[in-house]
Amino acid sequence: MRKITVPSVLILILIIGGCTTTSKVTVAPAPTTDAIDAGKILTAAFQQKAAEYRALCYQAYNSAYRSLDIFLQERTSKPPAIMTDIDETVLDNSPYQVHQSLQGKDFEQESWFEWTSRAEADTVPGAVAFFNYAASKGVTIFYVTNREERERAATLINLKKYGFPNADNAHLKLKTTTSSKVPRRDSIAATYNILMFVGDNLNDMDGGFEKKSTEARFRETNNHFSDFGNRFIVLPNPSYGEWENAIYKYNFSLTPAQKDSVYRSILKNY
Repeated sequence: MRKITVPSVLILILIIGGCTTTSKVTVAPAPTTDAIDAGKILTAAFQQKAAEYRALCYQAYNSAYRSLDIFLQERTSKPPAIMTDIDETVLDNSPYQVHQSLQGKDFEQESWFEWTSRAEADTVPGAVAFFNYAASKGVTIFYVTNREERERAATLINLKKYGFPNADNAHLKLKTTTSSKVPRRDSIAATYNILMFVGDNLNDMDGGFEKKSTEARFRETNNHFSDFGNRFIVLPNPSYGEWENAIYKYNFSLTPAQKDSVYRSILKNY
């Protein structure tokens, strides 16, 4: 992954800053290193400034509206529910990505806790309206996330700030002993009919995607071809996810430079 110099980053920030936005604009602090990850900066720029990103989110949630109306026509013995992820599905954490990248840093658990404690994440386009529509139809929303218990209070504050329905302790399912969402999904399914799964990571949809190779995840995606846009509603996230873990073969000890080498070794070129 090509590294860019400080002047290049400043030019990029000036260009991006010229785009129309309703978000608060602040001047980024001077980087502590010239080894700034251009790829991570650009994915955050896409999330914050690309109309195409907004359109993809609307497209996903428009599919969710149509599917929900169809599913609600089916009568079952259990009350209806939707299971949704939080990060990059209902809340936008791209400011954290920018903050870390401009310091030449990758994801760090403690800095992530500091970010979520601020309860300042904006919403993913279309999310608030859809989930309130679902709630108005008698659908219960469960927020199933791999945030941890220490993030509970701030997460609820952030969700309530924008009026998300069912933003309470009973409907917020945090990570406990495992990052797999299958046990939490099963506990919800015991008393609810889960109509659809919403997330930015295919692990949010089905346990069959977890800890699999890239090739195996492709095969699993093909197997679920008819579920996408129906039971499975996928939001765009080019910054991180299980797709990235699969590329690195789940070796979480790799440095950013080593990850860059892995990318260079596997990507198609000519």
